[in-house]
Amino acid sequence: MHMVIYSLVEASTEDEALSTGKTVFDRLVGADPHAGAVFDYHVTFDEEDTSVAGKAQWGELPTAAPIDSDAGQDLLERGWEATKEEFERNLERVREALDELSDEEIMRDEDLARHAFHQVGAYDGPTIFLYNEYANGIRHREQLDRVLEESEELWIVPADVHF
Repeated sequence: MHMVIYSLVEASTEDEALSTGKTVFDRLVGADPHAGAVFDYHVTFDEEDTSVAGKAQWGELPTAAPIDSDAGQDLLERGWEATKEEFERNLERVREALDELSDEEIMRDEDLARHAFHQVGAYDGPTIFLYNEYANGIRHREQLDRVLEESEELWIVPADVHF
């Protein structure tokens, strides 16, 4: 499956933001020997040579955008809303499992209950759409606000990832 994720990086130019963003995405696909793969591969929106990912999958998105620009705010809102929606969806599945299933059924992962528990607690992967420049998933609003406040020149870089 494909999804668009976003890295929030400090940079002074679009090229620098894209380069730093690609480093984040490389870590998330395991290209960094010290990082485990969370996704299979990534395609940034400057890449033209693919017919199944990036622009071909999602249409035109900025390659990178200053966070305080209209495009940057749009990407940030998309990423944050997607993170919230996935969290809420999985949290509802957890609540239903606790209400409807026995401990044994949960232990057997009936109705993918344990999977939902795992997704609620995830630090990265398909339920997290925003990442800082160290490839750490941004999981709650205070964490996002801290990243936004700590930088003078913050950019957001989207990438299509496969998982």
